Amino acid sequence: MRIEVSRRQMPSRLFAYLSPVIALALTILLGAIVFMALGKDPVQALYSYFIEPLTETWSLHELLIKATPLILIAVGLSVCYLSNNWNIGAEGQFLMGAVAGSAIPVLLPEFQNYLVLPLMLILAMAGGAAYAAIPAFLKSRFNTNEILTSLMLVYVAQLFVDWLVRGPWRNPQGFSFPGTITFNDFALLPEMFPASGRANIGILFALVAAVLVWLMIRRTLKGFEVRVLGQNPRAGRFAGFSSAKMTFFAFLLSGALAGLAGIIEVAGAVQHLNEKLSVGYGFAAIIVVFLGRLNPLGAVVAGLVLALTYLGGEAAQISLQISDKSARVFQGMLLFLVLACDTLINYRIRFIAGQPSASAEGN
Repeated sequence: MRIEVSRRQMPSRLFAYLSPVIALALTILLGAIVFMALGKDPVQALYSYFIEPLTETWSLHELLIKATPLILIAVGLSVCYLSNNWNIGAEGQFLMGAVAGSAIPVLLPEFQNYLVLPLMLILAMAGGAAYAAIPAFLKSRFNTNEILTSLMLVYVAQLFVDWLVRGPWRNPQGFSFPGTITFNDFALLPEMFPASGRANIGILFALVAAVLVWLMIRRTLKGFEVRVLGQNPRAGRFAGFSSAKMTFFAFLLSGALAGLAGIIEVAGAVQHLNEKLSVGYGFAAIIVVFLGRLNPLGAVVAGLVLALTYLGGEAAQISLQISDKSARVFQGMLLFLVLACDTLINYRIRFIAGQPSASAEGN
């Protein structure tokens, strides 16, 4: 008995579009089984996960807050992955963008006017892009595997932030707790509806970025270059496109949006830089990218869905008394099932009895 995997000649377009929906349905089904194994009522568990967070106005605000960094990071990663550049280090770029943007309110606390916030956003994008340029340079110059370099740089960024908020940038009035001073009002993102919740204008940045990147990919020559080099690098080289330039473009754009997400998180929900800023948004955004079919507009919907699992996980921990790790199982299952559905849609798996013939082995 052997397993043979072959590419389908005509993959179903319908199932290609339905793949995320099928994966989400299977995730819910398997999640119910997991909750039953834990001795919990699956109906109550799924209600806590997917319905309860949507029943109150304040939780909808929290949904937008959590969806914002996921959408921004995923939009940038979609360009990377479409161009066949595998940036796995968005979490590090998210952190370094937060650090760069926080420099103004932390180092210049007396500088308070309406220029502060725009300068913070610009610095954050520059910081994220600069950090993303490291794996881009290593790949272009030395043909280094960008998956490994971008991933390893995440841990460098985490340790750097931890050192910074415990050392040079620690709030002297913070009773020795790690963290910077609280940002002044000019360094905070305005809230959209202060009377009902704390959602800020960061979600508007995410939506604008998604639309602009989608237009770039679908309506410009640069977008055509992204798609050609991603699908057929050899054809792209014949067309005169540079793989090295595309690597830098994709990484810099992805890093800039990840850095923007970082400062939006700091200047919005957190209001100061601390050691707990790294909560895995950069890694969770990878799920958003594939759930959104590598489409920037799809990333908006997928980001809201994944943000719902964050809120649902927190609600389930309270109402069902389960651990944080059990609550996060949904995210891992969702990514696994999206990839599994895509594989089965594009490839045919056959179980063949017996051993391959000698002629087949020779071929």
